[in-house]
Amino acid sequence: MLTKIQKWGNSLGLRIPKSFATEAAVEAGSTVDIAIEGDGLVVRPVRRPRYALEDLLRRVNSRNRHDEIPTGGPVGREAW
Repeated sequence: MLTKIQKWGNSLGLRIPKSFATEAAVEAGSTVDIAIEGDGLVVRPVRRPRYALEDLLRRVNSRNRHDEIPTGGPVGREAW
């Protein structure tokens, strides 16, 4: 598919057709990585890792667990 790069303020903008955006799972506000590969411009969506609490807790062990951090005594009517 052919499209044009257009001026957008002091930068250039590339419009992504809806069908391409849907297939690449990107939408307005998505973060993308732009790179030059060879003589071409490559745009790839950046996927945020998804974390599950159970998976994160499984990684906690005696070597990476820190001691308690002192935060001071009670203030006001806090119950300890």
